[in-house]
Amino acid sequence: MVEYHIERHSGVATYVQIVQQTKQAIRLGLLRPGDQLPTAREVVEATAINPNTVLKAYRELEREGLVEARRGLGTFVRRTLGSGPAESPLRAELEAWAARAREAGLDRDDIAALFTAVLEKQAERDAGQHADRYAEPHADKHAERNADKHAEPHFQGEQS
Repeated sequence: MVEYHIERHSGVATYVQIVQQTKQAIRLGLLRPGDQLPTAREVVEATAINPNTVLKAYRELEREGLVEARRGLGTFVRRTLGSGPAESPLRAELEAWAARAREAGLDRDDIAALFTAVLEKQAERDAGQHADRYAEPHADKHAERNADKHAEPHFQGEQS
């Protein structure tokens, strides 16, 4: 079962934090299809937040098709996100990297900022590669059209 940790001074709405933490637990395989989320009452008792906030988060997750509410039974995970299990070799490598970053004097926010910057840079590279792949066939068609426009003119009625 997932335990929610609410950071009140983060600037992120409380219900969004619940949504994000639930998605992360699903993505990491900590929550699997069929698993039950904590009841709104359990979340309220653990975090001291308004029950409507929990219900709003659960409705958002339901709207996204990740969970389903079953009247009288609770809220259950419907599907997974991502493909990496919680205990993959990449996770171990990332934990080792995070430990080295802490040893180098970086705090949690520094590590998160560095990791996010690297992810964003990678996403930009991926988007650029996608744009290049998409542009190439179209560039060829454009060049063909331009070549046709600049070909020697052919006038009807001209006889050689």
